[in-house]
Amino acid sequence: MKIHILTINIHKGFSLGNRRFILHQLREAIQTTNADIVFLQEVIGENSSLAAKHHNWPEQAQHEFIADPDWRHFSYSKNAFYPHGHHGNAILSRFPITASEQVNVSTNSFEQRGFLHCILTLPGSRLPLHCLCIHLGLFAISRRKQIRMLAAYAERYIPPEAPLIMAGDFNDWRGQCVVDFALFPGLIDAAVQASGRRALTFPAHLPFLPLDRIYINRLQALKSTTYHNGIWKNLSDHAALFVECEIQ
Repeated sequence: MKIHILTINIHKGFSLGNRRFILHQLREAIQTTNADIVFLQEVIGENSSLAAKHHNWPEQAQHEFIADPDWRHFSYSKNAFYPHGHHGNAILSRFPITASEQVNVSTNSFEQRGFLHCILTLPGSRLPLHCLCIHLGLFAISRRKQIRMLAAYAERYIPPEAPLIMAGDFNDWRGQCVVDFALFPGLIDAAVQASGRRALTFPAHLPFLPLDRIYINRLQALKSTTYHNGIWKNLSDHAALFVECEIQ
C-alpha cells in the first residue's frame, strides 16, 4: 500500500514575521495534499492571550482545527508551557492511532523540547506503523544529545522489523547531525531516496536549508515534493515537505 506523508512547522499559525494569522489558509493548503499522515510542529494547544487578539481564532486547539474533517485520528504533545497556554507537536492520521506518548528531550534551561510517538494500525498490515514527530533544539550540542535520546528510546520501544516514519523540524542548519542517524539502523532520508538530494525547506520564501525532513525505515520513498509557492506562499517560515511511500 502507498502512504502519503506531510510534515510542516506551522509557526503557531502565523505567516513569516508573525504579520498575519493564517491558520485557516494553512488548513486549506494542507487539505489539498490529501496526505494520510500529517506531522505538525509549533502547534498551539492553547493560548488565551493570542485568542483574545484575533477574532478568527478557532475554539479548538490548532491541530484539531486542521484535522477537521479530513483526519479523524490525531494526537498532540505539549512541549512548551507558559502562563497563557502551551504549544508542541501533533500527528494527524487517516489510520487509527492505537497508542501515543510524549517524551521530554529538553537539554537546557532555554528550550522546552520533546517528541511525539504514535502507533498506527494500517489496513492489511500485520505490523503497526510507528511515527515520531520531531522538533529538535536550536543548538548543535542539544540536537546531538536529543538524537541520542531518540535512538535510545527507539531501541527500547520500537521493534527493528516495524515500519517507522520520523518526521519534523530538525533545525540542522549545517547537516552536522546526519552522522548521528547511524544510531538508527536502516533509517533513510525519504527525499534523498526519492529524488537523490535533500529537500530544501527553509526559509519558505526561498528555501536553501534542509531543516525539515522525513526519515523512513521499512518503507520505500517514491516521490518527494516541497510546497512553498502558490497557495503555500507566506503561510509559514518553513516550507511543507510531502513524500509518497510504499510499505515494503
